[in-house]
Amino acid sequence: MTQGGFEELARMADQLSDAVRLEFIDGKIGEKALPDGDHDEVIAWLASMCIQANAGWWLYPERGLRVETYRKGNARPDGCLAPRGTFTGQGEWANADGVLMTVEVTSRDYDTDRRDREEKPRAYAESGIPVYLLIDRDTCEVKVHSQPDGKRYEMVLTVPFGKVVTLPDPVGIELDTEPLKDWVH
Repeated sequence: MTQGGFEELARMADQLSDAVRLEFIDGKIGEKALPDGDHDEVIAWLASMCIQANAGWWLYPERGLRVETYRKGNARPDGCLAPRGTFTGQGEWANADGVLMTVEVTSRDYDTDRRDREEKPRAYAESGIPVYLLIDRDTCEVKVHSQPDGKRYEMVLTVPFGKVVTLPDPVGIELDTEPLKDWVH
């Protein structure tokens, strides 16, 4: 399937039901789970931390990105940290240039393991996104992926909820992950 074909299919799915969100990664169409209230609280907390660190940044929720160099694809990260205005003039599926960090928060669905822990880190690394933050509510850990080499992230730091973690440059902020304990499954 072409990227254009996928984008047309995703538009039709959105019109039919607001309970379906599609992504196109590794040449496969997948459905993304809709967030629960705790998921929303995690994103709101992180957005607050990012804005406090730099008022020129914004954590864009559910921003459609074109990702992957080998197979053109489309992902919808839970959060996408970028300077304000990065996506001005772009459509539903934007170029990943200028993105500082993508964020995923695990959901209660059958596919979160493959999608959030395998496919998306690879897609984001291939796209050159400097940092991928996985907030894993299943394992109560934060996984910080950094140093993309065009195929994968060379560094992965795993920290249990409750510890402080420093997100690497270009993000460069320190997060106390204690509040995440309130929003686990």
